[in-house]
Amino acid sequence: MEHEVQDHVRMTKKMLLKDVARLAGVSEMTASRALRGARDVSKSTRAKVEEIARAHGYVPNRIAGSLSSQSVNLVAVVVPSLNSFVFPEVLSGISSVLKQSPLKPVVGISGYELNEEEEVIREMLSWRPSGLIVAGLEHNDATRRMLLQADCPVVEVMDVDGTPLRHCVGISHLQAGRDMAAQILARGYRRIGFIGTKMPQDFRARKRFDGFAEGLAAQGVTLVDLEHYAGDSSIETGRALTANMLARQPDLDCIYYSSDVMSVGGYMHCLATGLSVPGDVALAGFNNLQILSGLPLQLATTDACRRDIGERAAEILLQARDSAEELAPICEALSPRISLGQSL
Repeated sequence: MEHEVQDHVRMTKKMLLKDVARLAGVSEMTASRALRGARDVSKSTRAKVEEIARAHGYVPNRIAGSLSSQSVNLVAVVVPSLNSFVFPEVLSGISSVLKQSPLKPVVGISGYELNEEEEVIREMLSWRPSGLIVAGLEHNDATRRMLLQADCPVVEVMDVDGTPLRHCVGISHLQAGRDMAAQILARGYRRIGFIGTKMPQDFRARKRFDGFAEGLAAQGVTLVDLEHYAGDSSIETGRALTANMLARQPDLDCIYYSSDVMSVGGYMHCLATGLSVPGDVALAGFNNLQILSGLPLQLATTDACRRDIGERAAEILLQARDSAEELAPICEALSPRISLGQSL
């Protein structure tokens, strides 16, 4: 059914301002002024025009006059956060490829909120960028309509577990979770806990958890304890949640974290309390962040190919932009690499 809906949307002709005006029963000038928030348009008319535009994925053009049918040399990049070390490396990959072209990236932050993502993407598309790169495959209906109607190439990144709108490049987070479960079980650990952040807003972290739990269940093992923390990842939070979990379950022999930032916090707790890693408790994280390289003990992790994803996304975008014909959908799954370190 989902595929049928997408196919239907793709076949629908692109909405123009005159179409929005016709559906709203107003002139094009009034519709244009309503979408710009002009004060001389009544609240009811503005609300009606905005709702029709949103329902049909129409994005007003912010470029005035003779430039109105053109695009600018900007690539919109929408990510959930810049607070962690994850997405700056994706941006580095994007920038390294785009610098060979006239295009420059501009970044928008969604805060892991789908409605905020919608607003950010609407504003960015209104400036008619030459391309858009967005993290994740999950969007609300209004955002999906906008992306399908976009006048530029769109590439979804970081994830391949789902149905892309057109082009995507990322890793399977479900499989990454399963693979880490297999490695942990192969080393004899059975009393296992999981600590994750931004649950359930971080769809990719949730998929890793699901894959991890599936991998354990396939071998007849269930999680002894888990913590789905709603806030952001931080070393301080990882330390506190590890302390709480080990207080509840002192005989845990392994903890898997949704991010390396959290696993570093867990390691700090172990150092402060005299627990041996992995003698008393084994630890594993995700992302292979640079902060791991400065620790006295190498923590187990998974390299999520962040820079590679950014580079490949930019390459696909340039390929689509420069193609004489519409580029066939590209979906590439990169292979994450597990590093066992010294903590498993």
